[in-house]
Amino acid sequence: MPTSGLSGQQITGIAYDNIMQKHMCKCENPTIHRESGGRLQSIWARLREVGILRYCEKIKTRKATTQELQTVHSEKYVSSYLDKMQVTAKTDHDELEVDVTDVSTNDLNLIRLPCGGLGIDSETVWDPCHTPKAARIAVGCVVDLATKVARGELRNGMAIVRPPGHHAGRDTAMGSCYFNSIAITASILKQKLNLRKVLIFDWDIHHGNGTQNTFYEDPNVLTISIHRYDKGLFFPGTGAITEVGNGSGTGFNVNVAWDSGSDVKMGDPEYLAAFRCVVLPIAKMFSPDIILVSAGFNAVAGQAHENFNYRVSPACFANMTRKLIESINSKIVLALEGGHDLPAICDASESCMRALLLSDPMPAVSSEERNKEPNQAAVKVLEKVIQIQQEHWPQIKRMASYTKYSQNEAERHEKEEVETISALAALSMGVTSEFENVLIHLLHLDFKNYKEN
Repeated sequence: MPTSGLSGQQITGIAYDNIMQKHMCKCENPTIHRESGGRLQSIWARLREVGILRYCEKIKTRKATTQELQTVHSEKYVSSYLDKMQVTAKTDHDELEVDVTDVSTNDLNLIRLPCGGLGIDSETVWDPCHTPKAARIAVGCVVDLATKVARGELRNGMAIVRPPGHHAGRDTAMGSCYFNSIAITASILKQKLNLRKVLIFDWDIHHGNGTQNTFYEDPNVLTISIHRYDKGLFFPGTGAITEVGNGSGTGFNVNVAWDSGSDVKMGDPEYLAAFRCVVLPIAKMFSPDIILVSAGFNAVAGQAHENFNYRVSPACFANMTRKLIESINSKIVLALEGGHDLPAICDASESCMRALLLSDPMPAVSSEERNKEPNQAAVKVLEKVIQIQQEHWPQIKRMASYTKYSQNEAERHEKEEVETISALAALSMGVTSEFENVLIHLLHLDFKNYKEN
């Protein structure tokens, strides 16, 4: 329940339904299938334990409608995932039919997994009794929460949902994703609420290929992603820095694609540099009506899987969240995507919720991390991103000089720049000579060019 005395516009919303926990493989082995119901259960228990839920409004949940799903996915694809159906599982040697009561005429081709369960692939498991409902509720949660925020009924919010969605394409389920919750929500906000500009910020370690493809030619949805790429060798192999959009959407797709390989681990210094040099300045120029975050936490330090070896702190994600609120737009909604280490995703979810609550104490990035310079692999990527994106967002050219700085050093330089420009402006107001005014103007330009170069 929300805190007594607060109006809706001051309340942080939260969306959750334990029905989403029931989506699981027949083998029920979370060691094999890391995207398990325990993720939601653990996060919800943590938020209740630390008292955060007392300050939030839990929205009523529902299944997304067929019409809503079809704003992004094809009619044929959506009809294949209705709650009641007949599915045909193709194995190496035979076919296994799984009948559900009140079956429809739709067929869904699955494979028999090594564990004995069914799935689209080894990561995208299928339970005919629970998967369709869980996937539709996940979408409904994100849509309704974002709608309330966009209308001003809630200040901001977070959707604790699964299965995740950012890999799901128009006709494709993959990477544990069936329906693209964030993409569907962005489409509905534009259509039903007439929002002109939506920003989707994806910080999951995997690139949100489904989201990118959905809006690749749309100038009204800016998609920005920070993810591991490794020259296309890291799943899903998309999201190169050269992928900037197409047609009228050119320039409205931004990828910070880390190319470090397994030898270099990205952490707070690298993510803070990407945020201040690319994400924040472009987001400010775009000036969105609302921000939707694909909040995957598999880059958080502590992930046991060998492929998830980044070391970003929960505080870093919280600080990016708070900075977006303070600098861009207070209307922001986070939706859970990936992340499998339970303590790590609980820490990150709690930290981000504290950032959304605004008045709540928020964990700070450690002074040690703030004083570290980003590694050379990250600097190289950021310089390339700026070089490519400055054609579409010319103002970020000046950020190239900040890519090598630690967070503390960058803030110090920014402060000095503001103070110098303010002093020049004050001096200009105090002189009367036309010659002196021209001189001050030239000094101002000279300083600006110096900073840009």
